[in-house]
Amino acid sequence: MFDFSLITTWFDSLLRDTFGLGDFLSILIECVLVGVIILAAYAIIAIVLIFMERKVCAYFQCRLGPMRVGFWGLLQVPADVLKMLIKEIFFVDKADKLLYMIAPFLVLIGSVGAFAFLPWNKGAAVLDFNVGIFLLTAISSIGVVGVFLAGWSSNNKYSLVSAMRGAVQMISYEMSLCLCLISAVVLTGTMQLSGIVEAQGDAFGWLIFKGHIPAIIALVVFLIAGNAEANRGPFDLPEAESELTAGYHTEYSGMGFGYFYLAEYLNLFIIAGVAATVFLGGWMPLHIGVAQVDTVLDYIPGFFWFCGKTFLLVWILLWIKWTYPRLRIDQILKLEWKYLMPLALLNLVLMTVVAALGLHF
Repeated sequence: MFDFSLITTWFDSLLRDTFGLGDFLSILIECVLVGVIILAAYAIIAIVLIFMERKVCAYFQCRLGPMRVGFWGLLQVPADVLKMLIKEIFFVDKADKLLYMIAPFLVLIGSVGAFAFLPWNKGAAVLDFNVGIFLLTAISSIGVVGVFLAGWSSNNKYSLVSAMRGAVQMISYEMSLCLCLISAVVLTGTMQLSGIVEAQGDAFGWLIFKGHIPAIIALVVFLIAGNAEANRGPFDLPEAESELTAGYHTEYSGMGFGYFYLAEYLNLFIIAGVAATVFLGGWMPLHIGVAQVDTVLDYIPGFFWFCGKTFLLVWILLWIKWTYPRLRIDQILKLEWKYLMPLALLNLVLMTVVAALGLHF
């Protein structure tokens, strides 16, 4: 398995030894470069996901999707991005302008911060703390504040209703989502994302195999809760266009709206990426215990393993969105507090018993 840390170590020695730069300049250049790479990957994946959803939606509804702008409609999303960039950004009368301007950035900061935690390859994790799971959930929760401030500051009653819906929904489903992650921590014995991936390197060592029934339950609950956390269908009530026009970001135009739109799609990718990392081995290949086969699988870069698993989960979540009708607010909260959270708590106890008694594979 290729270790990406070889490249980072080489680049660091290039700056320090070859160019003779000090610690401050070397670290500054490295941080700026990593930041640019993160933002570029963030934007590129958003474009891919928007195009992917349009095509998947069209497939399920027996339509063609984008076809006119570029070959197979490939330039439709860049055209939409260009249109959004040149649209005027205006302020609503009697809106709280400070909070109105801050809200989109808070949503984007929470999304980019969580995106930076994803381990793409061995040695290619930007942020890899020993309490990575805890920090990931903490940083991603910043988006809740942005959603609430967007509706509150817009001086629009419908946006405020949507913001309240969104805040309640996101906070509620955060409980089940975190309990599922704790179940994985109990089995692997670490909160570090790279450690969780390394713990799944044995033959059939992915958590859904190693932790069998409790891990599979945790994965299913995590995907449901994550889908609701990202305000995706059938949990897209905060953006119910049939009764709220657009939701908490109704009064935003141009890139003010674009930031919310961008964060929504990347949150979908982040949920799928975290699920792939924690339950499906992340960048770790599926070892089957046969040395020759495992050696061949190790030659496939971990980046492709991670992206393949993540986009598979994204496709499943899109399948769910375009299959089930939107839930009411009472149904959404009932599903979380009456079913998912008790199930996640019970599953956590079950996972603890499995780990304590060594009943896992």
